[in-house]
Amino acid sequence: MAKTPRPGHVKTRLVPPLTAEEATALNAAFLRDVTATIAAVRRDLPVAGFVAYAPAGGEALFDGLLAPHTGLVLADGSVPLPPGVSGIGRSLIHAMRGLLARGFDAVCLVNSDSPTLPAAILDQAVAALAGGRQVVLGPAEDGGYYLIGIPAALAARAETLFRDIPWSTPGVTAATLARAAEASLGVLCLPRWYDVDEPAALRRLVEELRETGTAALAPHTAAVVARLGLARRLADPVT
Repeated sequence: MAKTPRPGHVKTRLVPPLTAEEATALNAAFLRDVTATIAAVRRDLPVAGFVAYAPAGGEALFDGLLAPHTGLVLADGSVPLPPGVSGIGRSLIHAMRGLLARGFDAVCLVNSDSPTLPAAILDQAVAALAGGRQVVLGPAEDGGYYLIGIPAALAARAETLFRDIPWSTPGVTAATLARAAEASLGVLCLPRWYDVDEPAALRRLVEELRETGTAALAPHTAAVVARLGLARRLADPVT
């Protein structure tokens, strides 16, 4: 799930400490790393990778930013939707419908804000979706979620998971699980992970990239962090 990478439209909550142009460069690096992780999963499992994007007309802005063989599918929420669906829920349903219309057995919607998300977690999600009998949810540490996976057989019922959700609040996961219980949908929860949306999470990312092997997991992100000197700037934001 991604917005077209344009200054002033992506990673706006990281401005400041970043400039709009720096935030866009970081967002582009996230896209490179997340799509590369999905491509790594594709090598071992019957998975196809796409970027579900908005708004329409920005397709060319993704050129050179995605792993090879990554497709594009529009997810701007412009299709007819059930009552009570708002915000990012509109784009999530649009993406789900668009991908299932291509004949896939399941859809796994992943954010583009977690560049160090391990491929092993995506492997676990794919394995859980193979049975076609449960929804898969990846809770984020801020109360949202970084991943939601839905089998085609449950898609119609699962649209209720996007109804009356307090998006961009700490109550997203709890509300989603409540909707699942109401619809008698089983849910497998994956390990928690974190989104890089706020300056505190950016500092955490910079610290994580210092750990052995993590830079190899998200090399494009690590390169931008180094080029912008974020370790120094975030440690001493006055200078």
